[in-house]
Amino acid sequence: MQDTAQNEAKDRIYEELDGGAAPADGGADLGRLQNVPVELAVEIGRTRMTIGDALALGIGSVVTVGRLAGDPVDLLVNGRVIARGEVVAIEEELGLRITEIAAPVVEAPPPPPENDEAENPEPGNAGMNPDQEAVPG
Repeated sequence: MQDTAQNEAKDRIYEELDGGAAPADGGADLGRLQNVPVELAVEIGRTRMTIGDALALGIGSVVTVGRLAGDPVDLLVNGRVIARGEVVAIEEELGLRITEIAAPVVEAPPPPPENDEAENPEPGNAGMNPDQEAVPG
């Protein structure tokens, strides 16, 4: 009798959770992610230098970043390029006018797990108890 009551309670919980499931059209419900903070960065370029060169930088130093003036700059979200655009001046601030959305990144599936010796015993030792010693035949 108690098991039936517990199963009914679990069914009610699952029904409540299923009510917030993704839309039937297959689209993801992104509304829940609206307030998740992310870091946006505009990258105008990168360069490499030695620590000595970096320590020698001072006021008025110019660091070249490997891009030509007028080249599009990258917009990154959490370090990943999502778009490109051009730098614009809005009153006294700089902004980015997006001109291109980057293609979505398709990540490779994770590699298969490493094989354990217990799962794949050495040839000739199949079916042995791990506590037994191999006896040469």
